[in-house]
Amino acid sequence: MNNSNNKKICIAASAGGHLTEILQLNKIWEGKKHFFISDKRINAISLAEKEKTYFILPPRRSYIRTGISFIQTLIIMLKENPDIIISTGAEIGYPALILGHYLGKKTIYIETLARINSPSLCGKLVYKKVDCFYVQWRESLKFFPKAKYVGSVIE
Repeated sequence: MNNSNNKKICIAASAGGHLTEILQLNKIWEGKKHFFISDKRINAISLAEKEKTYFILPPRRSYIRTGISFIQTLIIMLKENPDIIISTGAEIGYPALILGHYLGKKTIYIETLARINSPSLCGKLVYKKVDCFYVQWRESLKFFPKAKYVGSVIE
């Protein structure tokens, strides 16, 4: 029997604000097997000093870079075999969530707090693919009507 404490969690978020947001939710993976996927910038590099962290090339809206990001993420997914993928998005979350969907993993997306009056590109791309889609502003429900409003993750 596999209970939730035995499930491995992949936390995928672009460095900077997206990673800062998701780190507010650390109680979710505390005491559980987990790892991070991010890009190599200051707060992710700092995180890697104390947490298992993989760095991938951010897509930067380039087809070639996106392909490389997907390949790098797929290699990580096959090696780590997470049960759950959670992301606050941007470029790093996109390949993790899409691959997670096609690999049959539970996928959770939290739309960034920075988006109030327009949806994020990552949110638009993963909306119909993820198992759970959360927004931090009620206003975001007009873009993502099937999402669940949860309020701010920032304390």
